Amino acid sequence: MNAMFSLRTAVALSGLLVALPAYAQTGAPSGAPPAAPAAAAQPATSGVTPPPGYVIGPDDVLDVIFWKDEQSSSKDVPVRPDGKVSLTVLNEMHAAGLTPEQFRAEVIKEAGKYFTDPTVSVNIKAINSRRVYITGQVTKPNAYALGQPLTVSQLIAMAGGLQEYTKGKGILIVRTNADGNTTSFKFNYDEFRRAKNLKQDIQLMPGDRIIVP
Repeated sequence: MNAMFSLRTAVALSGLLVALPAYAQTGAPSGAPPAAPAAAAQPATSGVTPPPGYVIGPDDVLDVIFWKDEQSSSKDVPVRPDGKVSLTVLNEMHAAGLTPEQFRAEVIKEAGKYFTDPTVSVNIKAINSRRVYITGQVTKPNAYALGQPLTVSQLIAMAGGLQEYTKGKGILIVRTNADGNTTSFKFNYDEFRRAKNLKQDIQLMPGDRIIVP
């Protein structure tokens, strides 16, 4: 009797020891609710943050990313002077004059001919289409990218400041409006440095030309 009891006890204990590793691996009884699934990954984003009202223009650089499909994605794509871009699989598409979201919608629409429910992101890598120009008596007269809000005084600083002996009383901002007409604004840098008439330090628009006599 005692021998039989000991044998049965040993068998039962060995079965329990065999079951313990399986329990340890699951971490919970089989009747426990399953763990919540991990959140789905989203397409990675990179690049610059476009200013309000931004539309894609010539010389801008884009990334068109297809989620989990590197071969169909297109990176560092320049917008040509004709406003088009060359994309992998989709070939040529018109981008200039569209917001990034509008262009993304066009890419998804075109990609729908080849893929089922494509997930696409359009990232702006560089904004080169929005430029302002400064000429005359500054250290570095040139065209400057308008990738973020910029005032007249800030552009003068970017251009290295006024040349020696230049007071900047007669600085002129020339702007071509959407209707083709030209508007001009005056900026007295000498007054601005003395904290007078600060309202004249207007925010620049793409295409503005600043002339420093």
